[in-house]
Amino acid sequence: MINLSNYSVFAKYYDELTANIDYSKRANYFNSIIKKFKIADNNILLDLGCGTGSLSEALAKNGYDVIGVDNSAEMLGIAMNKKFISGLPIQYLCQDMRNIDMFGTIGITICALDSINHLDSFDDVKKVFAKVSLFAEPQGLFIFDINTVFKHRHILADNTFTYETDDVYCIWENNLIRETDEIQINLQFFERDGEIYHRSGESFKETAYPTELIDDALTEAGFQLLAHYDDDSFDPPTEQSQRIVIVARKVKT
Repeated sequence: MINLSNYSVFAKYYDELTANIDYSKRANYFNSIIKKFKIADNNILLDLGCGTGSLSEALAKNGYDVIGVDNSAEMLGIAMNKKFISGLPIQYLCQDMRNIDMFGTIGITICALDSINHLDSFDDVKKVFAKVSLFAEPQGLFIFDINTVFKHRHILADNTFTYETDDVYCIWENNLIRETDEIQINLQFFERDGEIYHRSGESFKETAYPTELIDDALTEAGFQLLAHYDDDSFDPPTEQSQRIVIVARKVKT
């Protein structure tokens, strides 16, 4: 997951607050997409915006040579601890996804959990696409998901959510800027220490873009669009889809 504030606080509780995500199931889903469309023999998989490495671990168990990239040292520190425990041969790099620098070509790039939405601007989205294209194997795959405009306007909107675990209480406040479909997100953490709570905070934003803009940017970066899927399925998106999975192939040059 790319971050705008380095998630120094959020990283500590990220896994607890996202415990509802079945990373093994998501990895199997991405594996199904790869098997459906893969042509290139290159088995190196780039997990772009890998966060704490949960998806990287699951993808490595599917047999891919995984490189995890994130620009949060705090997130990667947790990922490295998981690698130490699992013993999986994952390589982690602390890089901004807008300026990735790989050692060779990549057969498959996956960017999951709305990391694209976290970028500062649409120009940054195009920078990421260009960098992925630069290091992609000819006919290599680029698979990513995005939160939709519908989700920003009707689900996230100006709503407030609360999360509670044994260690922390989190208040998640959204502020929707309708003109740009941008969500300003403010997180307040109350960390339990016996009978005392320590308060800290984190702020960042997400922006939703029409899929037509995303498709045009992919074409401009040298990709061929292969598919749009409704969240973690092989069904076509609907007007009320909250997340869309996009599959593209690097055009052979």
